[in-house]
Amino acid sequence: MNEEQKIRTDLIDTATPHSARVWNYWLGGEENYEADRRLGSAMADLYPQIIDIARASRRFQARAVRYLAGEAGVRQFLDLGTGLPAADATHEVAQAVAPSARVVYVDHDPIVLAHARALLASTSEGATDYVHADLRNAGTVLREAARTLDLQQPVALMLLSTLGHVADSAEAAELLRAYLDAVPAGSFLMLCDTVETDETREASDEYADGGALPYTSRPRETLRSFADGLDLVEPGFGSISLWRPEEPVAGEPVDQWGFVGAKR
Repeated sequence: MNEEQKIRTDLIDTATPHSARVWNYWLGGEENYEADRRLGSAMADLYPQIIDIARASRRFQARAVRYLAGEAGVRQFLDLGTGLPAADATHEVAQAVAPSARVVYVDHDPIVLAHARALLASTSEGATDYVHADLRNAGTVLREAARTLDLQQPVALMLLSTLGHVADSAEAAELLRAYLDAVPAGSFLMLCDTVETDETREASDEYADGGALPYTSRPRETLRSFADGLDLVEPGFGSISLWRPEEPVAGEPVDQWGFVGAKR
């Protein structure tokens, strides 16, 4: 993290709901304020599955990172849209499997930057870094990430419950292509987002009306199209509840769908 990336925490707006803090509330964390809890509670009343989605997303992340660092042999991770630090952070999971793993976190939210030092722990063999930038600025992100990652070697690109903040699907697809074009064959894309149903569409509208950064759910076929040209790791594209679960799945699979795909 560069010196210029530091921020005054007293400039953070605590009166307006913030997506990273609302997500933290759904995860059961403590890094949130009354405005975040108010919106988070209202959303949970409207769409109770949202809490299951948040927690399922963290578990999917951990399982996928363990697979990539272990069976797939990946040693570099670019976590785009990191959010607030939480248990089983990417570097913790990856370096528990492969101590030499190198991880770069990316987020543009001031609240995440204020907590970024919690993400910068690392094994002595590996490395972690934080880039304060908007993931839409792929050129900036990749240039800064290259301080820590060798972009000539395979990289796992991670966009977890994040791309819904890019409302236009064509723009989202173009953004993914910019990142995938910058890494070599043998790299991976790990992605999940909320599929569009009557319930998730209503929840997205309510969330935007609540003052937080809008989040767009997408039809299954649109989310699946983001994997075009990739070789999907079994079990392919589907609810993240069903992606290599480590214990029997209780209840209905969540409306958060995703995949892990390899670049040819």
